[in-house]
Amino acid sequence: MKRPTLEAVAARAGVSRATVSRVVNGQMTVTPQIRDAVMRAVDELGYVPNSAARSLVTQRTDSIALVVSEPPTRVFSEDPMFSTVIRSASVELEAADKQVVLMLGGSAQSHARIERYIASGHVDGVMLISMHGADPLPSAVARMGVPVVSYGRPPVPVPLPYVDNDNVGGAEKAVRHLLDGGRRRIATIAGPQDMIGGQDRLKGYRDALRESDRRSIVAVGDFTRESGAVAMRHLLQDDPDLDAVFVANDLMAIGALQTLRQAGRRVPDDVAVVGFDDIEAARYTEPPLTTIRQPVIEQAAAMVRLLLGLFKGGPADPVILPTELVVRESA
Repeated sequence: MKRPTLEAVAARAGVSRATVSRVVNGQMTVTPQIRDAVMRAVDELGYVPNSAARSLVTQRTDSIALVVSEPPTRVFSEDPMFSTVIRSASVELEAADKQVVLMLGGSAQSHARIERYIASGHVDGVMLISMHGADPLPSAVARMGVPVVSYGRPPVPVPLPYVDNDNVGGAEKAVRHLLDGGRRRIATIAGPQDMIGGQDRLKGYRDALRESDRRSIVAVGDFTRESGAVAMRHLLQDDPDLDAVFVANDLMAIGALQTLRQAGRRVPDDVAVVGFDDIEAARYTEPPLTTIRQPVIEQAAAMVRLLLGLFKGGPADPVILPTELVVRESA
């Protein structure tokens, strides 16, 4: 069967081709009666607008680039944060009738490819996820004049709208919980320090300890389970008497629990452990992990709403969502 044309819709509705074009492209210069007649003809004929031609008229692609500045091995790994953000953002965008274009920026070559794609006008907006300090994409996209928002505060001094959670406050809650439980030698496994989340959670840990006149005991991981296990071994070697550890994400905390078990340390009797994220696996560790819940789904949805608002000239103010202490058996 031949694909229905604008001309066929116009003939069925008894209007001009130009009128049909205005209706299907969402222009508001048509009376409700004519709009209804055109849409009935569209439904009866099964007309589907040509997306390329429609883009020429509207200057919109209805596509949004979701750019994750990580290699595929990191995005499609055991870390559920990426799949949760991608899924949640995609659901919100699809509800707004937008197409999601997932792009991975884990290398200089992929950065160049992403920049070319965005500069060529293939997307109406950009969402940036998991940026590191040396990431050139925020500055490059900002110069293009394309609406863009960041999942998390950008690590570079670029005035981009962003949505984040209260990383500093969440870390402070974790450490205060340990202090209130009578813990005296509280270490931390910090996240990577080229990422704002890693920096802010370390700051919250240090701020809370400073208020209690306790010294900082720090090891650094990269948000993977293996790095948490290695960092925990280093902490035990450096300070065998530590009695608590705040870990900057749950995956590293799971690795830390494994190391403590291998070292014969009982959790929480000998060493209390608090994580950050509240991933599903935190409920099933041995013992179940006390952690700071960050609202990942809500943050992704807020990021989409912020971007859609920018299309309409809305505010570009940052959105900061609260965190919550979830107490389980590890602390």
